Amino acid sequence: MALKQQPAHHKVIERTDGGALGINLRHLRAFTAVAAAGSIAGAADALYRVASAVTRSVLDLEAALGRPLFDRRARGVALNAYGELVRVRALRIEREFEEARTQLVARGGIDGGADVQSLFTSILNGRRLAVVASLAEKRNMPAVAREFGITQPAISSALKDLEGGLGVALFMRGARGLSPTPAGEIVAFYFKRVLSELRHIGPDIAASEGLLQGSVNVGALPLGRTQILPLAIASLLARHPGLHVATVESPYDALAASLRSGDIDFILGALRSPGEAKDLQQQALFEDRISVIARAGHPLARAARIDFRMLREARWALSRQGSPSRELLERFFSNARQAPPLPAVETGDLAVLRGLLLESDMLTALSPHQLRYEIRDGSLVVLDFPLEETRREIGLTQRLGAFPSPGARALMDEIGKVVAGSPDFLGVSGG
Repeated sequence: MALKQQPAHHKVIERTDGGALGINLRHLRAFTAVAAAGSIAGAADALYRVASAVTRSVLDLEAALGRPLFDRRARGVALNAYGELVRVRALRIEREFEEARTQLVARGGIDGGADVQSLFTSILNGRRLAVVASLAEKRNMPAVAREFGITQPAISSALKDLEGGLGVALFMRGARGLSPTPAGEIVAFYFKRVLSELRHIGPDIAASEGLLQGSVNVGALPLGRTQILPLAIASLLARHPGLHVATVESPYDALAASLRSGDIDFILGALRSPGEAKDLQQQALFEDRISVIARAGHPLARAARIDFRMLREARWALSRQGSPSRELLERFFSNARQAPPLPAVETGDLAVLRGLLLESDMLTALSPHQLRYEIRDGSLVVLDFPLEETRREIGLTQRLGAFPSPGARALMDEIGKVVAGSPDFLGVSGG
């Protein structure tokens, strides 16, 4: 059976996730089968479906994306440039589902022979993926129903179908709501990764036509928030106003978890040891070190020489215990065989820290990049007490094997340009 040629006009791919959530995974699987077989008949045989159903799936997918994905020929079909782009994401989605099956067999208690991919693609579209993932996160069905504008019975029915097909419970129902089972945690994790791939299909197509759009989600650690990221975002959006950028400010462990699940595209900030960054890919951009910082009128700012005793006697406002800058400071004092300063205030909020420094004689130990504007205007100063051996690499972190969206790649490139083009990042800061 031949595929009817799609109209030549193209619709604009929406910036939001609406298009991704509407993609039918059964249609996507039919598309990859046709691409592999080179014909509708071959795909129908492979999928054990009738040829007319496979044809309709492909046509519906093309209609959803607003682009033809195949060149139609007398002896079959061949992927066009759009189809090649979609196929990359579709195959990545199939691998995510296969990995979900592997994990479910190993830890979720399902039958090793279960055709999980067929189950997922037959009953789920992007919206249902998002509903299940949101249930695992919010653990509250009424809240998820409001989020997606659907009824609770509809969610219950979809969940029952999925659990019935897998043969394992995904959520435990209790008086306080839902809680994911081990199998539910696995399913939600891989559904998020599939959603990330689905979200990138539209931007991939748009970028092939010279238009950057879609959403980029950045995990922003403290050091990159003040200068690097704002400059990069402003520069990129000035040239590509169709992009939307969201930043997520959380501790590293939370950001790394979001990176692994596909909720964020990359992290900007201090790089971690190989043990902490297992299955992540890190790219160093520059080297940084922390400095002792105080208000411009601080007594130590006028001291001819600062020693350890003077620092111990000062009042300090420091990052929380376990934060990278705090660990670097304490390691510096330990290597110098000195007792580290005991903070009067511990905070992870840069606004609180900035206010304390400006309104008191407290000191802090932080990268000067995080207080760049106050140091530049002279209200804060770096004291003449170099903290040697507090160097650390700052850069970008991605999930190993990730295939970023065009917007994410463009923003990472722009961050690299900001760092390379600024004298602030040449050499080690605070020296």
